[in-house]
Amino acid sequence: MTSQRHRTAATRAGCIRGAAAVVSMGSLLSFASFASVALLASCGGAQPSAQTSDARSLAEYDLARDSFQRGRLREALAHVEQALSHDEDNAEASYLGALILLGFCAGDAHSSDCRFDSAEKMARRALEANPEMRDAKNALGVILVHQRRYDEAIAVLKPLTEDILYASPEKSWGNLGWAYLLKGRNDEAIDALRRAIAAQPLFCVGQYRLGLAYEKRGELDLAREALTRAVETDQPECTRLQDAFDARARIAEKRGLVDDARADLERCREINATTPVGQRCAAQLQTLQ
Repeated sequence: MTSQRHRTAATRAGCIRGAAAVVSMGSLLSFASFASVALLASCGGAQPSAQTSDARSLAEYDLARDSFQRGRLREALAHVEQALSHDEDNAEASYLGALILLGFCAGDAHSSDCRFDSAEKMARRALEANPEMRDAKNALGVILVHQRRYDEAIAVLKPLTEDILYASPEKSWGNLGWAYLLKGRNDEAIDALRRAIAAQPLFCVGQYRLGLAYEKRGELDLAREALTRAVETDQPECTRLQDAFDARARIAEKRGLVDDARADLERCREINATTPVGQRCAAQLQTLQ
């Protein structure tokens, strides 16, 4: 029974991806009716009532994804809940729900809107419906790290790094390295993060975390080199990695490079002076004047 349920969920997830890829060329207004046709054509064998339920779940999932991409998190979450009300085994909707809930934590992990426990439930729900959903495993690992449940995160992420079928190994290695780093296992963190960067040299968050690991081990030159690789890149999002400028300024100050520290703190403040990191950089700048 369980294996049949998992096969059904996996088939449904494939149908969702296939239908959504075609429908993305059309308008949201026409999505619901088109999705029904796509599902009926590509996912035969179900009873009519199940087909209708799956089609409604698919329609809500696609609306949720569109809202999420536009940054409308509350609207996206409402559509996810509707998708799951029509099909509780919609693994992709559950996974998207986990990402949306993590999105609420992006600006401030202490916000009342940030609920890692709810995100964890969504990620586990996705994996219950489809145990082979590797991105959901990675998301669960990230959530567990945020919850400071490092051993559990490592238990989830380490097997994922060994899964040759996972298409984004830099993510699993990078998050495993992050878990090791926060647990204080610096040597293992450095090994994992170097593997992440080897898999994807432009993985600037991995470079940033590698810099922190070297700093903790007292290897300041290597730390500064890694942080420089993190922010001096053609990737636009990396040039705005505020935490990396803050960390590089701290290391520069330790080495007595006051002008370099000041330049990094100014860049950190320019990126966003209202975030906790930006405020810290602004305060630190005052001490260097």
